[in-house]
Amino acid sequence: MSLLEAVNLSVEFAVPGDRRCRLRAVDEVSLAIAAGESVGLVGESGSGKSTLGRALLGLESAATGRVLFEGRDLAHLRGAALTAFRRSVQMIFQDPMGSLNPRLTIGAALEEVLAVHRVVAAGERAARVAELLRMVGLASAHRHRYPHEFSGGQRQRVGIARALAVAPRLLIADEPVSALDVSVQAQILELLQSLRASQGLTYLFIAHDLAVVNSMCERVLVIYRGRIVEAGGTEEVFFAPAHPYTAALRAAVPDPDMVMLPQAGAARSVPALHGAEDPPEEEPSRGCAFQRRCPFVQARCREEIPATVVLESGHWSRCWRTEELRERLRVY
Repeated sequence: MSLLEAVNLSVEFAVPGDRRCRLRAVDEVSLAIAAGESVGLVGESGSGKSTLGRALLGLESAATGRVLFEGRDLAHLRGAALTAFRRSVQMIFQDPMGSLNPRLTIGAALEEVLAVHRVVAAGERAARVAELLRMVGLASAHRHRYPHEFSGGQRQRVGIARALAVAPRLLIADEPVSALDVSVQAQILELLQSLRASQGLTYLFIAHDLAVVNSMCERVLVIYRGRIVEAGGTEEVFFAPAHPYTAALRAAVPDPDMVMLPQAGAARSVPALHGAEDPPEEEPSRGCAFQRRCPFVQARCREEIPATVVLESGHWSRCWRTEELRERLRVY
């Protein structure tokens, strides 16, 4: 049984100025995450990554579909069962300041979480706060500081400690290092890897940086316009992409050697995308949503939504030319 699963999950928002029009930010996504896995979710800004992550947490309402945690439908959880789910699945935000009260010291903020969730007895909270700070590489004395007194990397460590306070089983990390300097990014990623091993954590790692996902995840999902267009093992997807959108993301990595990806000689020959992404109100009414930007578009793409084509070892893509493109776009 999967730890967390989405089945045909869709999320819609009202278009400003026109309540009758709905924008589908997540479009019938199905995914499954097993306990102990680290799964990446990549795509451009506005692709639906963060909305999907929030929907998996129950922070966004589903228009259609279901979210299951250990086989139980999130929509049906009430009372103690819902509280248990909220402890089991936590989020690490891109900007930890947004989740911290600037008027509370770090120690008080962490104790507040422990009190709300009744994780430890009142007399044991101070010791638990000290332990959490140690786990993320901060000193016990840091408990007396306020959020603005920390650097960006330190604040992210505090955000991680806050997520760990309730002993979760799965962490949804939403661009957790994108706002940090490169050297600090490496430290935070190393911390997350260490915590995964020591705490037995499962990760859904949301990012636009392919190098980060390559270093953190065994499996990756590529999302475009709210729909998963390719999925599989990280090495397979990044180094033998089967969808032109994945290949374009891969080719856009500026310096493969510096960002822990192998040389991308073949990827440099990938034709450029055709212009910028269409505004939501101008996206194609039928066919493949990627058609206007795809360098390999053909007549069928304009009429039919691509079916899922399964390759080996769970690697699949939604493109009519999957088999052909996978060989043409291979990086090796």
